[in-house]
Formats: sequence, C-alpha cells, structure tokens
Amino acid sequence: MVHIWNDPTEVPDDFGPSVVTIGNFDGVHRGHQQVLSQLIRTARLNRARSVAVTFDPHPSQVHRPESAPELIMGLQDKLLALGELGLDAVLVMKYSLELASLSPEEFVGTVLVDALHVSHVVIGHDTRFGRGNSGDLNTMRELGEKFGFEVLVISEFGSEGFPLHDDGGTDRRCSSTWVREALMAGDVATAAAVLGRPHQMRGEVVHGAARGRALGFPTANLSSDASGLIPADGIYAGWLVDQAGTRWPAAISVGSNPTFDGVSRQVEAHVIDRPQESIDDFDLYGQTVVVEFVARLRGMVAYRGPEALVEQMRQDVVQAHDLLLKR
Repeated sequence: MVHIWNDPTEVPDDFGPSVVTIGNFDGVHRGHQQVLSQLIRTARLNRARSVAVTFDPHPSQVHRPESAPELIMGLQDKLLALGELGLDAVLVMKYSLELASLSPEEFVGTVLVDALHVSHVVIGHDTRFGRGNSGDLNTMRELGEKFGFEVLVISEFGSEGFPLHDDGGTDRRCSSTWVREALMAGDVATAAAVLGRPHQMRGEVVHGAARGRALGFPTANLSSDASGLIPADGIYAGWLVDQAGTRWPAAISVGSNPTFDGVSRQVEAHVIDRPQESIDDFDLYGQTVVVEFVARLRGMVAYRGPEALVEQMRQDVVQAHDLLLKR
C-alpha cells in the first residue's frame, strides 16, 4: 500500500533511506512511468524506499493562472496511477509562492535530505526545480556531492524513437503537452498511446435535461466539476466504470447538444449493454463514476430534427458496440 503524505512533517522520522524523483506527473504518462520504474528498481537494489514528490496545485496555476494548461487528470486519479506503479510513497507538496521562493539547495535540503533521507535522486535531463526554476541537472549533481546522495539520469519514453503506433515510430518525447494536444483534437487513440492507457474523467452522475432518455438513449451526465481534461466535442466509444467497479461499454457524447441549441459543454455516457432484467432501475444518479475514452467515432453535428438524430445515435451505438466488444 502506497503512503500518501501532504507535508514533509508527515514523513516518519525513521523513514528511509529513500530513492526520490520530483515532478508534476500530470497524466502519469509513459515517460513518467519509465522514470518511476527506474526509481523503483533502484530502490529495491539499494534496499531503500521509492518516493515520488509532486505538487498540488500545479505550479502554473499559481504563477500564471490565466494561461495555465488544463490538467489531464485530477489529484485523486494521479495518486491512484502513481500507487498502481508500485511506489512506496508519494509526497504531495502544497504548491505556493512560499514554496516557490525556496532556493534549490533549501528545497533539496529540507524535503529530500531532512524529511526523506534521500540516498538516490532519479531525474530526467530537463528537470528544473527551486526558486525561478534555477536548479537543473548540474545543480542536483552538485547538491548530491554536498549532501551525499547519487543522481541518476534517465531519458523519458519516446525520446529514442519508440513506436507509439502500429504503423510507425516517433522521435517525439512523451509529454503531458502531447497528451493535451491530442485530447483537444479529439485524438484519444494517440492520447492513450502516450499515456499507456485510455484517458479518463471522474465525476458524479447528475440530472440533465433528460433528452437522451426521451429519445430512447438515457445517459449518465457527469457533473460540471468532474476531473480530467474534456476531449474535443464529438461522439466516442469507451467505458463507464460505476461505483462498484463494474465496467460498462458506452457511447459517449461530448458537446453542447447543437440539435437542441445547447450552450454549455456536457459529457454524457450511454451504457450500451444495460441488464435487461433490471433496465428500468439501472440508476447511476449520485454515483461517482469513471468514463474512459477509447476511440472517436465522429464529430458533433447539428441535425435537422430528433428523427435524424435518433437514427445517427443508433448507428453510433452499433459502431461503439462493435469497436469495444468485437475486437
């Protein structure tokens, strides 16, 4: 079980030695996974604990909130993803202007050395840390010599031309920016290739306008404060995971319902194979669910009337069913 700490003071005095890495880890994509796998291997070889130090909120939300990128995932899902990799602990540092004012040496000395009793630091070539991002790889090496820990450098996934698709390779480094670009374009397949799993959102199922139910396609509507980056408008094949952990195939709509002159963007999932024996009481309202995006079926279109929309929805459901269940 992974330990979660929200402040260095919560780390037990007898914890350590530890092998540590630092990062925002938004998306916990394959580049992050490669660094963290090396972290865990190094910790086991040295009979130490593996620890990831991350930040909440994202530093850009503190320094430039007006232009901060949308987060790929919420903190809960980030911690779940980090824990699934086999880490011993995650230290979530509350990011503030006070924390940002620490010099690289103050940050390393206070957090890594005093609290975590670090023996090794595992980082990427472009790591930046400390006041004004003034600390870099050379800084960490110098601090390692001063405080007595080793620094291991690793290239992130994709930077060596690893093929992310079946039809070819890429020399683009896996990054959170790449995932965001793919999702904003509706390319959930590329996002999944970089992430190593389908992109997902998490939120409570709330009551909507009930248009889908009236048309014969009831949907689970995610609340407006659902976590996870909303992909581009369109219809997707994917999965809905209910509160009990059951995975249901789904056709997912993202958009503002242009056929009915909608304004606000909504994420709605129509469960395809609801149990027929209890179809009338298949009720997800109030549950916190996860919606996973597997493939984009089409863009969002305004139809001339409900009849044309219903016919298209039938086709969407068949296509989603075939894609998800007939592989």
